[in-house]
Amino acid sequence: MPRGFYLLIAGQAISSLADNALLIVAIALLQERASPLWWAPLLKFAFTLSYVVLAPMIGPLADAMPKARLMTAMNGVKLAGVILLIAGVNPLVAFAVVGFGAAAYAPAKYGLVTEMVGPRRLVAANGWIEVSVVCAALLGTVLGGLLVADVLRGSSASLAMRDWLGSWADSSLQLSMAVLLAAYGVAALMNAGVPDSGARYAPPTRLHLLVLIREFRVANRTLWGDRDGGLSLAVTSIFWGVGATLQFAVLKWATEVLGLTLERAAYLQVAVAVGVIAGAGLAGRHVALGRAKRVLPAGVLLGLCMPLVASTDALWLAVLLLVVVGAVGGILVVPLNALLQHRGYNLLSAGRSIAVQGFNENLNVLMMLAGYAALIAIDVPIVPLMWLLGLLVAAVIALLIWREHGTERRIGPSADSQFTSLR
Repeated sequence: MPRGFYLLIAGQAISSLADNALLIVAIALLQERASPLWWAPLLKFAFTLSYVVLAPMIGPLADAMPKARLMTAMNGVKLAGVILLIAGVNPLVAFAVVGFGAAAYAPAKYGLVTEMVGPRRLVAANGWIEVSVVCAALLGTVLGGLLVADVLRGSSASLAMRDWLGSWADSSLQLSMAVLLAAYGVAALMNAGVPDSGARYAPPTRLHLLVLIREFRVANRTLWGDRDGGLSLAVTSIFWGVGATLQFAVLKWATEVLGLTLERAAYLQVAVAVGVIAGAGLAGRHVALGRAKRVLPAGVLLGLCMPLVASTDALWLAVLLLVVVGAVGGILVVPLNALLQHRGYNLLSAGRSIAVQGFNENLNVLMMLAGYAALIAIDVPIVPLMWLLGLLVAAVIALLIWREHGTERRIGPSADSQFTSLR
């Protein structure tokens, strides 16, 4: 890999680790304040909103300046969101600020990777990204569980920090949030050391909001209209929407069905992360870019695994099934994400294509989280809800496979067949 690639991976992993730990800490903060249960998924909703609302702007922004510099600045924005939490601001507002930083960070990160490596190494590079992101989710979930543990919240350091903050400290989680401040600071320093890729793009004709929205709408239509781009975008959008919803569903299911505390339920998500690491590693090593669509049946299997998880009440079996769910998800998303980035880079530009991808994927996250929060608010039991989610995913992916096979019979293989031998 080119110079600076592994520093980029490490910096974004630490930033992602802090994002995942912050979610667990914020859920604990909501519990401490006796907020309604359906507020928990709204944290992720507030975090994700910027990806959708700001999508027309963040693509041109990522292309207008060196991407490593933008990533450094956005870690500063995330740091500001944690400061708001420490100051006692509503967690939803603070998470919206952190989400703004993450939304602008994403196209810079993926766009820089696309600029640094060519098509021959793009699947492998995506394998590195997904493994690092999932490792960060794994360690971030573990860190979040440790940060909300009673032993830390009642420690002498935590009590001393509350005394130091005085009237600002309305929670026992101040020390936990200070740890996350340090993590975002380290990530910013690492991003600052990533070299510029040297790629430059023509600036927008006019930096006017309506013009940017119009150009984004054209870019969105272009990517959806591409055969391979549209298919891979549909699948990755479903995957990330399901993943975000499953994150909360597993926490609720583990506490209600398995009787675990929030701390132990957070650790249970490690099983999913371990599986994704294994699946992403296998896909990055063995699936060529031209064969990316051959992993589509893994999406059907992913959906069918969810009812199995929901129907078990044995901890050991639940852990095993969650590892399988993660592995199947990793095998599915890495090749299709690489295919989507390749098509987007050819059709648009690195920053703009990732902004379109982020818009669609996170719009699906918002819709699925809103539906999940609504179903929780009307007291739908978690087991039937997970059955419904899994069967719906399996059916939609099966429909996409059927449509692609029909298209291939009518007009032949798609443009990505030229990359069949590339790894």
